[in-house]
Amino acid sequence: MAVSISVILLLVILVVIFLRSGKLKISHALVCGLLGFYLAGSSLAPDIHHGLAGAADVVSSVRP
Repeated sequence: MAVSISVILLLVILVVIFLRSGKLKISHALVCGLLGFYLAGSSLAPDIHHGLAGAADVVSSVRP
């Protein structure tokens, strides 16, 4: 568990750096994809899913 959290943290830092630099290359996109797969396999996955589902419900309930 400690190893996967440190890998996730490293990938999050790399993604933030890549996004802030404004230069997203193929290698950067692969790192972003790896981050997604590591997050999906972590213990944070249910919390992320519930948070995104809640945000989608809020957005879908807004009437113009």
